[in-house]
Amino acid sequence: MTSLVATLGAGVVFGVALAAPPGPMNAIIAEESVLRGWIAGFKAGLGAMTADGIFFVLALLGVVTFVERFPLVRAAMIGLGGVLMLYFAYGAATDVRSSFTAGGGASDAEDPRVGTGFRKAFVLALTNPYQILFWLTIGVGLLRPGTLDVLAQTPYVGESLAGVVVVDTGSPALIAGFFGGISLWITGFPAALVSAERRVDAFAPIVAGVSAVVLAGFGVLFLAQSAGTFLP
Repeated sequence: MTSLVATLGAGVVFGVALAAPPGPMNAIIAEESVLRGWIAGFKAGLGAMTADGIFFVLALLGVVTFVERFPLVRAAMIGLGGVLMLYFAYGAATDVRSSFTAGGGASDAEDPRVGTGFRKAFVLALTNPYQILFWLTIGVGLLRPGTLDVLAQTPYVGESLAGVVVVDTGSPALIAGFFGGISLWITGFPAALVSAERRVDAFAPIVAGVSAVVLAGFGVLFLAQSAGTFLP
């Protein structure tokens, strides 16, 4: 039981560690949260997690290796992701202006765009090269019996955390904990942003502006990576 709890807990830590670093998914979650409320932010996070669920099923079936065998297919997906990020960056920049209107952002009940966050994050996650690469490498490794250095996979600081948490892979408890950690993040992160926005009136346009910059930056980066494959 102790081993089961430790593996489950390690999965939660792994899920949070991968979901928390700044990136295009969190930019969309942040924008939706401060402009349209917690439900909108949660739905955006749920869209990204749903894409992870699809990748997980494809990894179980061995389908994800198709993308690995055909670099041009992966490059095309990365290019599409870059275009989508630039499009969503334009939308975020538009939201900066609208958030300055009297009364601030609309509530969940008032804003008809509450459901759009799910679709934006879901479509973007399906073409996000970071998520694709994760499921082609580490994600597949989660399903195979062996060991995994959990915190070593954390973006930006993984090298300094190597060896701290090492668990057995191929365990249902690890997978359950992993998605539980993501669920924890997409629930708590929007709540924290909404709470902060209520305390600082200028918080919404700042977050929308930062989201636009982040999405535009990743969009240009992904388009450059895609072009590098097609135009060596």
